[in-house]
Amino acid sequence: MSERSEVSSAAEVASLLGQTGYLADDELATVTYLALAMRRPLLLEGEPGTGKTALAEAVAEALDLPLVRLQCYEGIDASQALYDWDFPRQILHLRALEAAGGPEGAGVEEAEKSLYDERFLLARPVLAALQQSPAVLLVDEVDRADDEFEAFLLEVLSTWQVSIPELGTVKAATPPVVVLTSNRTRDLHDALKRRCLYHWIEHPGLERELQIVRSRAPEVSETLARQVVAAVQDLRARDLTKPPGVAETLDWARALHYLGTVELDLESAATTLGALVKYREDTDRVKQALDQLLRT
Repeated sequence: MSERSEVSSAAEVASLLGQTGYLADDELATVTYLALAMRRPLLLEGEPGTGKTALAEAVAEALDLPLVRLQCYEGIDASQALYDWDFPRQILHLRALEAAGGPEGAGVEEAEKSLYDERFLLARPVLAALQQSPAVLLVDEVDRADDEFEAFLLEVLSTWQVSIPELGTVKAATPPVVVLTSNRTRDLHDALKRRCLYHWIEHPGLERELQIVRSRAPEVSETLARQVVAAVQDLRARDLTKPPGVAETLDWARALHYLGTVELDLESAATTLGALVKYREDTDRVKQALDQLLRT
């Protein structure tokens, strides 16, 4: 499936995502459907590990579209998202021209012009998504970028085109499906938010998270899966530097399974904390919490 118009309802979106292993609740399935139907970017905010990035990956898989990922970071600018020129190949091209006595007798101006042929263009994620569209463009952790980069994104999301001085304007024939994610390390500007449909992703409840584990890690026994999910749900309510996300739940369940654990106990829990805890400060707190939980 490659046309958004073929997705006719939120229920169908939920079904398609479910076939990839991503279990979306009604609200998330609805806002995803609306983003597809209205051709609007989807801005997802939430704690790390709640499945924001995974949704974009699942949408690409469900719709059979290429996924183009732009990972944002402090200091990223428009050029790093758009394009660059392949300087080493341009140098080799110049040497080849010199060895051949010039490009068919043309002068320096023609030689310089030939350096900016499309074959020497290195498309970065935003340009690649426009060129490959229909595609899914994932703008991951946009809150790490600065105000200037937000303004650049807003312009691209409004026009679906970019200008390359040496080649001209590249415009997407079909606007890409755009998913932006934010861990809310800072507030995004209202102008960017207004351009998008918005959804805050919460950590799933116990039964829903258990469904996710059963879907994504079917090798884990029912008993172990339920014990792991119950423990993680308890840990999220405690004062941790980084509460475990769904990704950590899956890693922990798989780690326990690979060690041959059938039922969660203190020894197996302690030896597999590296799959669950990502901060040293949380290790002792988690051990104490699990000790209380597993002894009751």
